[in-house]
Amino acid sequence: MAHNNRKPKMLPYTLKDFQRQYPDDTTCLEWLRNYLYPDGIYCIKCEATTKHHRVKSRPSYSCDHCGHHVHPTAGTIFHKSPTPLTTWFYAIYLMASTRCGISAKQIQRETGVTYKTAWRMFKQIRTMLDERESGQLGGGGKGGVEMDETYYGGRGKSYPGRASATDKFAKTPVVGMVERMGRVRAFVAQDTKADTLIGLVREQIVPRSLVFTDDYAPYDGLGVRGYQHRRIRHSEKIYVSGNTHTQTIDGFWALIKNGLRGVYHSVGKGYLQSYLNEYSFRYNRRFDEQPMFMSFLKQVEKRDVVAYRAPVTIEPF
Repeated sequence: MAHNNRKPKMLPYTLKDFQRQYPDDTTCLEWLRNYLYPDGIYCIKCEATTKHHRVKSRPSYSCDHCGHHVHPTAGTIFHKSPTPLTTWFYAIYLMASTRCGISAKQIQRETGVTYKTAWRMFKQIRTMLDERESGQLGGGGKGGVEMDETYYGGRGKSYPGRASATDKFAKTPVVGMVERMGRVRAFVAQDTKADTLIGLVREQIVPRSLVFTDDYAPYDGLGVRGYQHRRIRHSEKIYVSGNTHTQTIDGFWALIKNGLRGVYHSVGKGYLQSYLNEYSFRYNRRFDEQPMFMSFLKQVEKRDVVAYRAPVTIEPF
């Protein structure tokens, strides 16, 4: 009898699932506390991990021994926000539940907050999704890293001629790198000159990695800098030669451009990097089994959480 070795298909995380798990602010705050302090809250006054109880009048927990208050929202995107946690969680759910993003105007319509509040939430949530400094690419797989550059915005077909770098209608250069079957990084760049591109490679890709590019001249120096460099000659209308191609990063560019054009219509250069971070974050978790909502939620930043965790004791040899 043949056995089916396929993993069972994950059920979608629906709105009913979200509403059942996070029905009120108390539940949201309790989740935040358990996530940030999985081993209990370390009281900095008692200098011990102590039992804390919820304070009814404010979103905080108080030490049962000394009464010192700990606010789980401090240092997170929820810090000092008058917006209810349920609204924040719902906005995160909305952003995580779409493949190509959601506009602040749609968040306003869905949550009932003002557009100013929706835009602030939208912007704050995207600050959690920046993974540009989470380790170099190319070290965890054998497929190599594809690299390419593209341009966003600028002159359309109605603007004849070529815009200069100082022209307000000039396109914004964007550089991307993707591990085959792995992670992606995308950067707004000042230009696509050799110094810029080679600098990003040395900063973001593990030395001696296999790097695939097209035949753009600024990539010429990769080989002499210790990288295994393979090129596909797009200028000669050659797009695949064996396993040499840049179709993975080209597919990512298509995803971003279609999403930005379809959902946001236009994105200013000053905000473009945060949108690239959001698309990259989703792409990097395309194979995850946990719902994308949980992936977003677990990115909640906590600057002072270490102060309320028990100090690690290192035993001497």
